[in-house]
Amino acid sequence: MTDDERNRLSARARRYARVGANVGGVAARIAGNRMLGRDGANNPAALAAALGGLKGPIMKVAQMMATIPEALPADYATELMKLQSQAPPMGWAFVKRRMNAELGADWPAKFKSFEHKPAAAASLGQVHRAVAHDGALLACKLQYPDMASAVEADLQQLGWLLAIHRRMDPVIDTSEIAQEIGARIREELDYIREAKHAELYRHMLADAAQVRVPRPWPDLSTGRLLTLDWLEGQRLLDHVDDDLAARNRIATAMFTAWWHPFSRFGVIHGDPHLGNYTVFSERGKPEGINLLDYGCVRIFPPSFVGGVVDLYRGLQQGDDARVVHAYETWGFQGLTKELIDILNIWARFIYGPLLDDRTRTIADGVKPSEYGRREAFRVHKALKEKGPVRVPREFVFMDRAAIGLGGVFLHLRAELNFHRLFNEAIADFSVAQVAKRQTAALTKAGLV
Repeated sequence: MTDDERNRLSARARRYARVGANVGGVAARIAGNRMLGRDGANNPAALAAALGGLKGPIMKVAQMMATIPEALPADYATELMKLQSQAPPMGWAFVKRRMNAELGADWPAKFKSFEHKPAAAASLGQVHRAVAHDGALLACKLQYPDMASAVEADLQQLGWLLAIHRRMDPVIDTSEIAQEIGARIREELDYIREAKHAELYRHMLADAAQVRVPRPWPDLSTGRLLTLDWLEGQRLLDHVDDDLAARNRIATAMFTAWWHPFSRFGVIHGDPHLGNYTVFSERGKPEGINLLDYGCVRIFPPSFVGGVVDLYRGLQQGDDARVVHAYETWGFQGLTKELIDILNIWARFIYGPLLDDRTRTIADGVKPSEYGRREAFRVHKALKEKGPVRVPREFVFMDRAAIGLGGVFLHLRAELNFHRLFNEAIADFSVAQVAKRQTAALTKAGLV
């Protein structure tokens, strides 16, 4: 075994111990409380505290779980949604060593300037501002050390979270959820792939002036260092009190950034974190969004996109056969009439604004804090009686991204005709056309 292999094994073992001790300890207390008949009211907060102290990829895993309806109990999901994936930044001495390893000893000469202090720190890496020799502003994302070991350790311990839910309230089978989350988290460690994702989005959104996509800099990037254009903008939350016209422009840009790549190419930006978007302005007015992060991108089979359109048409036309076909296309198995009726509760909630041909807010009079809760409760109650149901892995990020997009519309209080926007997006839809466009786009981006 080489020294590098020993170091990785040692790092993974340390991570196993930390995650296992923190999360496993909470699981043991939950089990004890249940055996002793205690209500365990503090259990969700204890779990969130255990995960919050760990930082790193387990934070991202926890936040993903919290956005999937019924993957965890509602009170646990509420606590996990409070987590902020802000890891302590690497110091300058470490940054210099890592940059030397990625770009060579002469790496400072490859930039006109490189800021010592990170501009942002997240769960898997931190971003430094830099300037290229031609004056272009750059964003250099540098991965934290031992992230591959940390990810494997954290994914191994994801079983603790799912085991908690299975013991407490097993209304859905989460086995495929874990597989999907694992696949996407591992992809996020590959910055060469992320650079290709950015190229993919530059191609897919080339005609969308209201969405800006940064250009990758391959000569300044490696598997653990990603250099993109720095896109100037303001936080999306800084615009929630703008006038309605400005908020609607931002919301329309968000809709375009999400639905255009999905409906035409079968691709979604799967991370709904508000920090992944900023707002750019022209002549002092907000005009659109910058799409910043491309680690969590999901590429679907074209048939899956067909299922999304089939479910929409089936609900719109009352065509039960088309609804069933849509669920089966997505990978749901063993569906009974009762389970289909339960799935339709959530489907009508997600599709509701798209089916309603009028200008409205996404919540349409429902308090933001209560948005979706009634439907989630009905689904939960019904699945306790008729379930469990296995959630297919490809459904996970589709649902997560849709909920995240809805959250942005809630913050903006946008008033749009979502029905019109959606029907414009699928106006010339066919599975064959998606397959053709997807193949061409993936080839152009170097992903096939």
